[in-house]
Amino acid sequence: MKKTDFILTTVLMAAAVILTSVLATTTVGATATAQNPANASTVARGKYLVDVMGCHDCHTPWKMGPKGPEMDMTRALSGHPEQMVMPPAPALPPGPWMATAAATMTAWAGPWGVSYTMNLTPDKETGLGDWTLEQFIATMKTGKDRGKGRALLPPMPYFNLAKLSDEDIASMFAYLQSVPPMKNRVPQPIDPPEGRQ
Repeated sequence: MKKTDFILTTVLMAAAVILTSVLATTTVGATATAQNPANASTVARGKYLVDVMGCHDCHTPWKMGPKGPEMDMTRALSGHPEQMVMPPAPALPPGPWMATAAATMTAWAGPWGVSYTMNLTPDKETGLGDWTLEQFIATMKTGKDRGKGRALLPPMPYFNLAKLSDEDIASMFAYLQSVPPMKNRVPQPIDPPEGRQ
């Protein structure tokens, strides 16, 4: 066998192995989805709830688009951008003003101090990757981090989510665990100055 024939044969064999591997992976994935329609429907239900209940409103950073402010879906559900260091919150003017918000809609300031919206992607270090379903349900039902930590801060409407069934909250968790993980360490909340709590 000529040297060029040997090289060509080797390349073709390698390509065949790679193609077989890719096809096998695709087939396994399709089979898994076909065999587990309940999981697929749970994730779809979770996506529907996340979309209609406004989770993106604060957990997906906003940016200025050609037609005005719009959600930056390349950072969907990743919370307050860690590289965006906020200056001190402005003092509220006299009158019935309650809060100020960053242009990203991911940082809020008010009588509770400053809150930053959480990374809801399944990144294990900075998001929900190491959370359990039980912890997620407990957080939504109690308004406390993992059901026993610090209280969730405005504008998080946990009191609305608390009215969902455990099944619906589980669907939301399944969807959030299915989105691409995004490493984004959100700052810790800042307490209000003394005398303003």
